[in-house]
Amino acid sequence: MSEMKKPLAVAIMGPTASGKTASALRIAQTRPVEIISVDSALVYRDMDIGTAKPTPDELAAVPHHLIDILDPLEAYSVAQFRADTIRLVGEIAARGKLPLLVGGTMMYFKGLVDGLDDLPTADPQVRTAIEEEAARIGWPGMHAKLQALDPVTAARLAPNDAQRINRALEIIELSGQPMSALLARRAKPELPFELVSFGLETDDRAVLHKRIALRFDQMLGERDDEGLVAEVARLRARGDLSPTLPSIRCVGYRQAWDYLDGNISRAELRELGIIATRQLAKRQITWLRAMPHRIVIDCLGPDPAGAMLDHLATLSK
Repeated sequence: MSEMKKPLAVAIMGPTASGKTASALRIAQTRPVEIISVDSALVYRDMDIGTAKPTPDELAAVPHHLIDILDPLEAYSVAQFRADTIRLVGEIAARGKLPLLVGGTMMYFKGLVDGLDDLPTADPQVRTAIEEEAARIGWPGMHAKLQALDPVTAARLAPNDAQRINRALEIIELSGQPMSALLARRAKPELPFELVSFGLETDDRAVLHKRIALRFDQMLGERDDEGLVAEVARLRARGDLSPTLPSIRCVGYRQAWDYLDGNISRAELRELGIIATRQLAKRQITWLRAMPHRIVIDCLGPDPAGAMLDHLATLSK
């Protein structure tokens, strides 16, 4: 007896500025789709410029999900994303449309495909001890320590990613094993849909870096009363947000917050924002290359969306 065929979903993954949104909207011109955002920054309301959120016209052209669903005070976990996405894929498929999972938060993609971890629960005493050591040697120093103990996990974390470095070191302390080893041994769950994953990638980092710089300049604008600085100023004016929140730790926002605090100049804001975005792209590429079942598409090619459509067409033959 043959099993019922699972619905199809398509993932469009890639580093920042690789053209994921443009490709998704191009595919939407050829077939009925709905887009599920896979982006830990797009979930936040009132954070539009620094997140490169789709424009109102783009949002109106194609149904989008998991955008503007949280206040910047709130947090959104991998577990929430996984549950929401599995539900949404079922609903979209039931409407006869193709679910497109589009974004660059690789931890969300990994959590969706590989399932949630069964790691030791947080231990406040261990966590405090790690924070005290970090106060002495800095988070880059703690990152170097993690590199020696768990190079696989360290490779995908930024040297100043205090929250995740702390958690990775905490797991080693509690379990005596690297987090990467524990995750590698867990049972892989079966998704209720077939997922075809495309990776928008390039070996030409120079072009990607130019795209990143151009996009950050567009976000920044020419004056402080427009663009990213004005957006962060409005968020600060609420009075209930701080740089410790996941929303404000997003690339660009924490640098603009420092600028408005008077800690850095506007030129430094631009430089540090571009550097942070490049580092984010590098980490995204590292995550991507650890995903063996993706179909690699040249994001600098003449028609990345067309290449994806050609692959999808072969599935229906």
